Amino acid sequence: MSCQVKPIVAIETSCDETAVAVYQLGEGLLSQALFSQVELHALYGGVVPELAARDHVARLPELFQKALSDANLQVGDIGGVAYTAGPGLVGAVMTGASFGRSIAQTLGVPEVPVHHLEGHILSVLLDGAIELRPFPWLTLLVSGGHTLLIRVDGWGRYSVIGESIDDAVGEAFDKAAMVLGFDYPGGRALAELAASGDDGAVRFARPMLAKGSLDFSFSGLKTAFATQHKKMRHSNEDLAASYQAAIVDVLVKKVLLACDAVSPNLLVLAGGVAANQRLRDELAAVRGVKVVAPAMAYCTDNAAMIAVAGALRQAGGGVESVSGVRARWDLSELSGFAVESQFFALDEA
Repeated sequence: MSCQVKPIVAIETSCDETAVAVYQLGEGLLSQALFSQVELHALYGGVVPELAARDHVARLPELFQKALSDANLQVGDIGGVAYTAGPGLVGAVMTGASFGRSIAQTLGVPEVPVHHLEGHILSVLLDGAIELRPFPWLTLLVSGGHTLLIRVDGWGRYSVIGESIDDAVGEAFDKAAMVLGFDYPGGRALAELAASGDDGAVRFARPMLAKGSLDFSFSGLKTAFATQHKKMRHSNEDLAASYQAAIVDVLVKKVLLACDAVSPNLLVLAGGVAANQRLRDELAAVRGVKVVAPAMAYCTDNAAMIAVAGALRQAGGGVESVSGVRARWDLSELSGFAVESQFFALDEA
């Protein structure tokens, strides 16, 4: 493997973001073109799978050309095509996978199917200045569709040690925001509202902490929030602040339990909810483990994270054999791969 490996193009269409990125090992992210479908789905209060897939089809050719142009590349400069193969909305994933495969086959370059969640886990690598530590790592992956505690024992070696038994944490934020009258997705708006509220005004329960389990539950919190809102005893600011405090408290305490079980050398925060500043601040205060998170722009779904994961798998001999696309895909099914220290060295200190 050499620093002169060709750039790889990556495509992400797992849900409602259409994105194409160009990435080169040894050089970093060369470009990214992204279109968000938020306005398209806001009217329905959530993502409509058929509309998402149709819009991906319409946007991909233009975004592909833009990503290449912004990177000052021609199609012949591409050394591989990575694409999200799952998990995600089947129709949406299929559009990106089909587009990526057609490009790879036309150019005669390798195609690299990528697990969407591995992309999130490795999104911290998009910051070239990040200080990596030896494995094991612990990842808290929190988004609109996932709430996971993941043990990382090596490049591509993952095991889920905790997950939500019902709603994902991002969904819990978005649904509460909708109760307050914000458009979908409203997690960011709720966090901004919470900044001016009293987080002790309402004592929301902290689900599943007493059991000592690493799993999560947020459906009860959603119901409790709606109930408190109907009572009209507290301002929206106080409700938002108290609700956010309860959710973050649960996440942080579960991370502490997981740290006791795993003894990680690195704690990785990833996913859309990783952009929540209160969560970042409280995890940064956890003692005994270095905490890293991607830049805000790489917390939500993006093609840059698919590109870095795809480039590493292509160069490290870990390209997955995936037939079709997958709505569900267990992280533990992935194979490990090698990463040369010239690209991402582990600091043994």
